[in-house]
Amino acid sequence: MVTTIGILGAGRVGSAIARTALASGYAVHIAGSGPAEDIQLIVDIVTPGAVAMTAAEVAATSDLVVLAVPMHKFRSVDPTTLAGRLVLDTMNYWQPIDGQLDEFAGDPRGSSEVVAEYFAGARLVKTLNHIGYHDLETDARPAGAADRHALAIAGDADAASVVAEVIERFGFDAVYAGPLEAGVAFEPGSPVFGGRHTAAELTAELELAAQETEAA
Repeated sequence: MVTTIGILGAGRVGSAIARTALASGYAVHIAGSGPAEDIQLIVDIVTPGAVAMTAAEVAATSDLVVLAVPMHKFRSVDPTTLAGRLVLDTMNYWQPIDGQLDEFAGDPRGSSEVVAEYFAGARLVKTLNHIGYHDLETDARPAGAADRHALAIAGDADAASVVAEVIERFGFDAVYAGPLEAGVAFEPGSPVFGGRHTAAELTAELELAAQETEAA
């Protein structure tokens, strides 16, 4: 059971996830790229209630660790700190922001599969990458609300089921897309990315993407 969510990355995405997690009743530990003291003031102002720590401390003290760093910086996270941990990959490869990263641009796999190789000891799950960080807070709705949106999850089924409970508590319906390679269906450029979908609509989009992949 997840009670503490750790967030690696104290930028806009990490801060929005931190506030959403706090509003959902989770304890939140958050880290930037340096000492906790470097982000303490901004954490107190932007994500009040979260606890600033080093990245290693966040990894060691959290039930679920969220990767919310720019894609071109993901290798700055020590993979040994996440070994055995449940890790949520929210990152996207954006060439205009990240520059040309051949390991993604030249690899036909989804970005999370590449990231998972680096964090080989972690249980990596992909989600929260296809919703805008600002929408995460404004679009959350109680379960059963007619205008509640859905978010896709890809990864090992057992790990994804744990993450699904978190997504539901955040205020969204969770839709399981399949193993990690299915995550390409909600990466930038896909019909799902950036859109607002009900659970039924998202399920249909993911099924269509799976059929197209199978037929290719």
